[in-house]
Amino acid sequence: MPGMATFFPYRLGRPILSLALALLLAATMAGFSAHALTEPKKEPEAVEQQDDPAASETPDKPEEDKADSQTIPMPDSLTKKQTENAMQEQPDVPVEFVNDLDKLPEPVKKMRIALVEAAASGDIEKLRPLMGSGADETQVAVGDAPEDPIAALKSLSGDSDGREVLAILLDIISTGAAHTDKGTPQEAYVWPYFAEKNLDTLTPPEMVELFRIVTAGDVADMKEFGGYNFYRLGISPDGKWKFFVAGD
Repeated sequence: MPGMATFFPYRLGRPILSLALALLLAATMAGFSAHALTEPKKEPEAVEQQDDPAASETPDKPEEDKADSQTIPMPDSLTKKQTENAMQEQPDVPVEFVNDLDKLPEPVKKMRIALVEAAASGDIEKLRPLMGSGADETQVAVGDAPEDPIAALKSLSGDSDGREVLAILLDIISTGAAHTDKGTPQEAYVWPYFAEKNLDTLTPPEMVELFRIVTAGDVADMKEFGGYNFYRLGISPDGKWKFFVAGD
């Protein structure tokens, strides 16, 4: 029968096709399940750390906490003492004026006489033995010490032999002295004494002594400057010649 031949293969082919599709679907699902079972699961925490790197970092401590952890606290008593010492002002040492040169300490008196004799000789080289050396070297210039102090004094003189400087030294050391910085390492007897005085307070006799060393024009300039700024000479209490310099 022609119609039966055509119908049978068609009816038989549908179950076979359905069975084949079912088997293919089952194989696909089995492979997917096996792949899902073998694939490692991602941890939620790891994903969050990758998405937000700052979340895994420990926040820094405030700068104030760091400073406190690195600072060694000092005892209150020591801190208080340092503060009080910093605020405490050193009292000024009063200047004493010595008009009677016989009342000078003996070492100072001897050095003064030696300087007078050397200056009066007219030979500036006679001052060299009276100058110290090393830490006790006589200061004859402001700033660095010259290699040859006698040559430095000559360079300041109006004549090539340094006799003008010797004359100034004689005039200065003939006045009274000022005893300065008593009880300190800088203690000295300083000439002329009015180097430590307010020039506006000088008496008429003291002004005469000042005019023996400088002119009236120089005095006017000094008052405008604020004090004596010509040559001055200093001798320590133990008789060392400390300085002979010009300036304030």
